[in-house]
Amino acid sequence: MIFETLETSGHEQVLFCHNPDAGLKAIIAIHNTVLGPALGGVRMRHYAGTEDALRDALRLSRTMTYKNALAGLNVGGGKAVVIGEPSKDKTEALFRSFGRYVDSLGGRYITAEDVGTDVNDMELVYRETEYVVGVHQVHGGSGDPAPFTAYGALQGLMAALNRKFGNEEIGRYSYAVQGLGHIGMEFVKLLKERGAKLFVADLNPALVERAVDEYGAEAVKPDEIYDVAADVFSPCALEYAINEQTLPRLKAKVVCGTANNQMSHATGVEAMKRGILYAPDYAVNAGGVMNVSLEIDGYNRERAMRLMRNIYHTVGKIFDLADKEGIAPQYAADRIAEARIESIGKLKLPLGRTAPRFMGHLRGEH
Repeated sequence: MIFETLETSGHEQVLFCHNPDAGLKAIIAIHNTVLGPALGGVRMRHYAGTEDALRDALRLSRTMTYKNALAGLNVGGGKAVVIGEPSKDKTEALFRSFGRYVDSLGGRYITAEDVGTDVNDMELVYRETEYVVGVHQVHGGSGDPAPFTAYGALQGLMAALNRKFGNEEIGRYSYAVQGLGHIGMEFVKLLKERGAKLFVADLNPALVERAVDEYGAEAVKPDEIYDVAADVFSPCALEYAINEQTLPRLKAKVVCGTANNQMSHATGVEAMKRGILYAPDYAVNAGGVMNVSLEIDGYNRERAMRLMRNIYHTVGKIFDLADKEGIAPQYAADRIAEARIESIGKLKLPLGRTAPRFMGHLRGEH
């Protein structure tokens, strides 16, 4: 069954990592290395079972292939998941054990922080392998990627506002922000600095209180954030938060946020029919991976900021293709990413040989 799944999804390699002494149960999924070594973070969360963890690793690693390609990076797509509760299961032994598995791949996979992990965890991984980015600056790293993800999302937002409303003035509009985690709060901060009207919701009341006190946001109950009469809906937490049940409730004309997999491709088509402009998530939230990717060849903050500003132009190109072809923005983003993978892949082949065509549109969704 697993081999049939991998054949369909196009994955190159999946490594199951188990060290009972360290309490480690993890999966590393390498989707595609045509553009370079697979780069993607390690997510830690409580999964109902191994199948759920595997499904998450396969889906997320595949998305990283497209995200990294669309971002113009010379890296492929990979992802890792650690099965465990971040609030109580983290130990030095666990992350150092994980680091040894990463090291065993010899550079085919480069890890970083993701949901449930942070820069301190990456420091532990770094003790066992050089194939990790997002470590503290004292070790030549760029530190916490969250501010860069939020800044990149701001570039995508300006492109979406310009396409929908004809201007990039963030402060002229109101925003319903769903999710106030590390990245979501950074995004709220940037919006407030530009004079935006903010409505916020999160399952953690303390985070909502902070957003209200520090950024003047208006608190909304989690199940009511979809109904807010805001110009922009910004998913910054749950995957597939926008679906066939929640989409009809949106008052917003633009969807742009930092969460992964905000809506399915089918939902994206329906959003387009409803006149809602969607800035595809993996184009918008690429700032963090752009930033840490520069650590591979030597980090430079000025270059990182310049690279993230390209998100504005990338999102604009996505909208241009979507308009030209009459397709939803997700499909346009996919086509641009696939075209780059295919063209760069040909450069790495001996003269006279042709590359096998890259699998189109992931047989469905990111």
